[in-house]
Amino acid sequence: MSFPFRAQFEWALRTRTLPLGKRTLVMGILNVTPDSFSDGGSYATPENALTRALQMLEQGADILDVGGESTRPGSTPLPPSDEQARVLPVIRAILKQRSNTVISVDTYHAETARLAVEAGAEIVNDVSGHLWDTRMAETCAQLGCGAVLMHTRGRPGEWKMQAGLASGEVVPLVLTGLEQLARSAIAAGAVPNSVALDPGFGFGKIGAENYPLLASLSKLRELGFPILVGLSRKSFLRLAATGDSEPAVPKVAQEKLLSATLAANTAAILAGAHIVRVHDVAEARAAADVADTTLVAASIS
Repeated sequence: MSFPFRAQFEWALRTRTLPLGKRTLVMGILNVTPDSFSDGGSYATPENALTRALQMLEQGADILDVGGESTRPGSTPLPPSDEQARVLPVIRAILKQRSNTVISVDTYHAETARLAVEAGAEIVNDVSGHLWDTRMAETCAQLGCGAVLMHTRGRPGEWKMQAGLASGEVVPLVLTGLEQLARSAIAAGAVPNSVALDPGFGFGKIGAENYPLLASLSKLRELGFPILVGLSRKSFLRLAATGDSEPAVPKVAQEKLLSATLAANTAAILAGAHIVRVHDVAEARAAADVADTTLVAASIS
């Protein structure tokens, strides 16, 4: 079996660059929210969040993605001031303990992005691809930070009411959308090598609509940017693994969902993903190491 060549990049962040392609980077999810779909409330205090952040760093996280607003299906938008009150103390606390940490802020609010980068974040991870706040593209360009642009189809409150997508529609929709997002960011002043793209699994793609995207992920290489994937604990994986699309609580269901996530991450890495965004850092790091070794073997065979 052969695998597509994974392109290599030097990802330009606020104060440094990260090499991408030789080794998969693991982005640990740190939701400092009371209502995120998987871990809401677990790290809602700065103290709990810091403990979790340090644990993920010890487990092998290369980047910590700090988010203060849930974008689960049907979620209610949060005022930026509330989001900032959640994320800024956590970012400062992490950097006080581990000044070298690469921090990403998960936000679609330009003002939150600006304050987080000024507090030390290196990356702005925007699930809307700079579409929900018209100031975001210019703000990120001015800040000179790394920018993750995600493809989303509509907003969380609209997803359950959207018309379904045919299997052949998903990949062209995502490719066209991501290309437009990247062009717009660069037109606003972003340095091209500061941009990474995320196909947005689960964001306006419902259930089985996500599998054609995973199966054809290698086509994103045509766009010429690093690829980040967020597959961790997504409902379409939960449905396949447990037969239930609701959050997994029993231990057996959690174990099945973890296995499903690791399988999906491995498939994505072998198709060319550079970064995996995950809840379970240690397990993701081990799976990524196997996939990386496989890619190296494929390149010399």
